[in-house]
Amino acid sequence: MLDAAIILKIWLVGTLACVLACAQQTPNATPSNLQLDSIVAKMQEAQSNSGPTAPYQVIRDYRLFSQKSPSNASSEVWAQVDYFPPNQKTFAIQKRVGSNRGEEVVRRILQHESQMANQPSTGTVLNNRNYSFGYLGEETLNGSRCYLLTLSPKRKQTDLIRGKAWVDKNSFLVRRIEGQMAENPSWVVKRVDLKLDFADIGGVWVQSGLEAVAEVRFLGTQTLKSETIDARVGNVVAQKIAPAIGAKNRKSKFGRVPAAVMVPLNHVSQ
Repeated sequence: MLDAAIILKIWLVGTLACVLACAQQTPNATPSNLQLDSIVAKMQEAQSNSGPTAPYQVIRDYRLFSQKSPSNASSEVWAQVDYFPPNQKTFAIQKRVGSNRGEEVVRRILQHESQMANQPSTGTVLNNRNYSFGYLGEETLNGSRCYLLTLSPKRKQTDLIRGKAWVDKNSFLVRRIEGQMAENPSWVVKRVDLKLDFADIGGVWVQSGLEAVAEVRFLGTQTLKSETIDARVGNVVAQKIAPAIGAKNRKSKFGRVPAAVMVPLNHVSQ
């Protein structure tokens, strides 16, 4: 009978040979640090060059869902957002159906977005100053081949997201960011999961969709979904659905749902 140590040695040698053979047959999917640095550098350059130079207008449809009614929106809000180069952004609530809580959430989000445009800051951009990046491979997102990167914020901040980014292989623009807020906006909010989509609409790279799921004390899960349904850039119209808008703007008191859903890309996520 073979000694146990000899059997173990034979098994280890056989396993190692198999691993080496597999390694020779399967290419390494992980790029070198130099390759990852190149992807990040091109992504940062694409962000810097993608800022709109012409005024544009988008119409967004926001829907708020509660834990009690996860399939039926408790509130739906249509908002118009206007951007004027180089850094002015205004908004108007066009119509609201259902609870006024949704309107207040949307109003506070757009107020924050306007402030970010009027006072641009590099503190939230996807770059090496704000994030550490990792490489997960490649994926196809909505027909576009993308690099999939991990996002690890270098500090706790509500404007930063811990998660993943899908970077277009051709343009190096960010098509999606998905993850959690690096810091919760208040003790009332236990957790916020975010998904932000970006796309070329009428020649401008804009935020095309948003989904935020917040675990709120006393209220349970609150979900906010947003979609850009109409965009006008100069004389160009890129319309998905004709929105039923036109109601007068309404004022409302602050709702109980904290609306700290921050846009993590400076002017790229206009």
